Amino acid sequence: MFLKSSMPKQVDQSILDELKGTCVSTLGHLRDHGFALGLVPNKRPLKFVGTAVTVRIPHLDSTAVHVAADLLRPGDVLVIDQSGDVQRSCFGGLVAYTAKVRGAVGAVIDGCVNDYDETQEYDFPTLSRGFSPLTTRISGIEGAINVPVSICGTVVNPGDVVFADSDGVAFISPSDAVGLGELLKSKENAEIPARSKILAGGKVSEFSGAEKFFN
Repeated sequence: MFLKSSMPKQVDQSILDELKGTCVSTLGHLRDHGFALGLVPNKRPLKFVGTAVTVRIPHLDSTAVHVAADLLRPGDVLVIDQSGDVQRSCFGGLVAYTAKVRGAVGAVIDGCVNDYDETQEYDFPTLSRGFSPLTTRISGIEGAINVPVSICGTVVNPGDVVFADSDGVAFISPSDAVGLGELLKSKENAEIPARSKILAGGKVSEFSGAEKFFN
């Protein structure tokens, strides 16, 4: 069975712009949920923030991935759930090229990717389980586009904010993302005077509050 739902509303550009200036790990200081732990970037440095366009495929069959790649808009992120298959690649050179040409800003795959050398030439950022020469096929079995998916155990809905950098990726609902970039930036800016103090002989444990637990 194949299912293609409507393309999601894209995340407001002001939200994306605020998050672009911050780090995913700063969000990791505030919450534990929403992260896709276990994925690695295909290059570093890596940074992208965009709107999730989700795909779910049944292990071997990547028919839905190819259809979804053609639907991508500028600012979208292709998010692929391979139904637990972490050894096979559903994302190679031609799909990466298509995503790049359509204006997508990145891809997140709970599985592997292939065509390493070719995709590096396209400078298209991805996070995945790694690289594999074993690939999916166009089998016409089943697949779904723009439905809730699971990425490393985290539920991702079409239209979610995909917030990625060299450390990893987090998924945020658009409503939760309002004002989040400003909050993260304020926390990062608070570290600037701490660096000056540490350079002058101050203690990181004093700044963080860790020191009091040893007194």
